[in-house]
Amino acid sequence: MSQTTPTGTKGPVAINRYLLPREVQVASVRQHPAVLIPASAVALAGLLVAGLLTGTVVTGLMSALIWIAWAFLLLRLIWKICNWAVDYFVVTTERLLLATGFLTRKVAMMPLGKVQDMSFRRSFPGRLLGYGEFIVESASQDQALRQIEYIPYPEQLYLLVCGMLFPTSADDAEDDSHLQDIPPDDGRNPRSHREDLPDERWDIPGGGQDFSDDGL
Repeated sequence: MSQTTPTGTKGPVAINRYLLPREVQVASVRQHPAVLIPASAVALAGLLVAGLLTGTVVTGLMSALIWIAWAFLLLRLIWKICNWAVDYFVVTTERLLLATGFLTRKVAMMPLGKVQDMSFRRSFPGRLLGYGEFIVESASQDQALRQIEYIPYPEQLYLLVCGMLFPTSADDAEDDSHLQDIPPDDGRNPRSHREDLPDERWDIPGGGQDFSDDGL
């Protein structure tokens, strides 16, 4: 399954086997493709070096060995891509999950109730390419899930997780946003917005009669 945005609730089917019956995926993302840049750069540099050496200096058996060495770099890149395709960071209603590994599957998790602090960090390359890093802290000394690198949509995911960790603060912020739509009360009577009409007596034809009881 392709990478989804943090707001999407549909996650990879491979993750469902690790979820509890009433647990729901809130967000599921792969690591940012930038995680493949180091292996790709090494494979590309190896290709250029191998082509330069075998085309100018090295011949025979040495040339074959150089291309075999580059083949290992290429296989390493393919292996990284295969792992990237099946690695997911998942936020559920109960836990944070990090499922990794193509052949050997590893699932690290942290219950939301045990998360005491979550730091958010973005390096300069991360700001350029659009990824960040989460550092999760809990009261336990041994943590299965602590550092999560190359997270896409870092700001959105950070706010999403913080809203789940502190639901009361999130509700208060939502209430404040609704209050901003209400016009301020200036203390005036609502009738003051009505234009004042001139205080004029009705001019009744044949007026001037005295309708009091004195004439009876």
